[in-house]
Amino acid sequence: MNHLLEVINLKTEFSIYGTTVKAVDGVSYYVDEGEIVAFVGESGCGKSVTQYSCLQLIPSPPGRIVDGEVWFEGADLLKYAPNSEEMRSVRGGKIGIVFQEPMTSLNPVLTVGRQISESLMLHLNLSKAQARERAIELIKMVGIPDANQRVDDYPHQFSGGMRQRIMIAMAMACNPKLLIADEATTALDVTTQAQILEMLRGIVKKTKTALVLVTHNLGIVARYAERIYVMYAGEIVESGTTKEIFANPRHPYTIGLMKAVPRLDDPKDRRLVAIDGTPPNLANKPATCPFLPRCAYKTDACFKAPAPKLREIQPGHWAACHVNIEHAAVGGGEPVAMVSEYAASAETRRIDTGASRETILEVRDLKMYFPVTKGLLQRKVGEIKAVDGVSFQIRKGETLGLVGESGCGKTTVARALLRMYEPTAGRIIFRGTDITRMSQARLRPLRRNMPMVFQDPFSSLDPRQTVGDIVGEPLKVHRLAKTRQEYESRLEELFYLVGLNPSVRNRMPHEFSGGQRQRIGIARALASDPSFIVCDEAISALDVSIQAQIINLLEDLQERLGLTYLFIAHDLSVVRHISDRVAVMYLGKIVEIADWKTLYEQPRHPYTQVLLSAVPIPDPFVEEKREHIEIKGEVPSLLNKPRGCSFSNRCPLATKECGEVEPELRMVGAGHAVACFKA
Repeated sequence: MNHLLEVINLKTEFSIYGTTVKAVDGVSYYVDEGEIVAFVGESGCGKSVTQYSCLQLIPSPPGRIVDGEVWFEGADLLKYAPNSEEMRSVRGGKIGIVFQEPMTSLNPVLTVGRQISESLMLHLNLSKAQARERAIELIKMVGIPDANQRVDDYPHQFSGGMRQRIMIAMAMACNPKLLIADEATTALDVTTQAQILEMLRGIVKKTKTALVLVTHNLGIVARYAERIYVMYAGEIVESGTTKEIFANPRHPYTIGLMKAVPRLDDPKDRRLVAIDGTPPNLANKPATCPFLPRCAYKTDACFKAPAPKLREIQPGHWAACHVNIEHAAVGGGEPVAMVSEYAASAETRRIDTGASRETILEVRDLKMYFPVTKGLLQRKVGEIKAVDGVSFQIRKGETLGLVGESGCGKTTVARALLRMYEPTAGRIIFRGTDITRMSQARLRPLRRNMPMVFQDPFSSLDPRQTVGDIVGEPLKVHRLAKTRQEYESRLEELFYLVGLNPSVRNRMPHEFSGGQRQRIGIARALASDPSFIVCDEAISALDVSIQAQIINLLEDLQERLGLTYLFIAHDLSVVRHISDRVAVMYLGKIVEIADWKTLYEQPRHPYTQVLLSAVPIPDPFVEEKREHIEIKGEVPSLLNKPRGCSFSNRCPLATKECGEVEPELRMVGAGHAVACFKA
């Protein structure tokens, strides 16, 4: 059978500072017409470089394709010069690509219609007028309303989800045979992600275009892909059909990825199984199996060169492993259970309901408005109601999860209650003391009890300080160490608490991996011996295996030190795993709040139901049977909120009353409050 795309023994290297990084090392795969194929793996495993190599989009220098063949429609693309007319006719014409960040991929000084038209005029030789008409058709096809008007808008006038739709329209402009989506939904909210992926699946079915999904999200793979290639250290280590790999994974790395992911249908007390260690340095790649230092199934054969090659375990299922995983034992014990069985037998953690705990933080009718100004004199013409009447309590020792789409006010709530912003109205009561209007001088001693762990571990650490100085700074600021010896002892204790060796204290932040940097950020937050910590998207920038490590660390610290968390995230699977109670926000208001079990098993607000439906479960057999609630439209601007219920313009259950009267948050059960007339 002839494949639409067939890649044979592809090798790509980068020469950096006198070393050679083998980013893609002997990769072979194929894609057939009309199928959806996924590439999964941690950051740096070679997923994206493989796709860019096929299109000769590797910057040279420092990169170069040193070997391999890329057969597409009977021609080897690597025989063409990178900037040749033949190669340019393939790129954007026969093969389209959707990049991860649409704002950096779109030209900010050209209208979106002009950018779509460029490709049409180049590849299809359409006139300017014909290209404009086709651009309008494409904008309609990707679900953007008022296409005739919006074709003349600039990228900054669209939301993130809309910009990604424009990128898809550009990629589909010339009716390509193959579409590559390189982490195309990673930066999007869960609802927008679902909309984009459903649209892509619809395009594939309608046009018979093949789709390659490059992602680290196993849930997306389970819901949408037909076949999977698992990559590690520049190589494919396992491949097969989606159902076969999820039901019967045969490479230790694939098993590790699946065990590290929290699921909506997990037992609440399951402890995530993180993959120890980090991927190897590809500039000094070992001759043995690259996964060996992190593998739980290694045997004597694994320590001998050469590294295992892909072998067919059963028809269509390939794995690069010396060990027969189906009958292997971990550490010489009993044979390992398959991933489908691990949830029932996995290590569990203690779950405490916290029914009798004292309240550590109470927020009453919190409002945070930002002025909108205009003109030379900055005259106030309106206000953005980023947080509009939010109330909740957090009890000592519990975790309150705060979820919602981007722009709903989650981070603004956190910054207001920590007094990084001056609240417009409301009350913030921390450990019995009203801190809402407290002076900075009086507030300073309290700040040691309420630190924050930020989203990006790199930008939140001073690049000019050693990590020892960064972690120790709160000790000096709050004068918590009386002597140098006491300071050194506490610093050593903090490093051990977060699983780092104190000997690394003299290194700089850039010398650490993302997961290690987040551990340093957590150590800094713990330095002042706080009782309450705000985790603002603390794991969203990390790979799935590193996420598991940080989640386990936060849970261990909470149990050991009695910490209280406000855990802000957009990943509802993670929030369910770590939280005792969950609050759902939409356009500055809490629309539902309940204990985790009630909210996830009996959601009452349509928005909560939509959010949960949009989260894919990393199991294709479960996904087949799930009902999905379709959501339409984008999150409205805070400057132009709908009348009545703010969700009424997107709600499948909305009535006339919903568009005229704003529902109040009301109790519908024990500890369960909902702002909906239909609840």
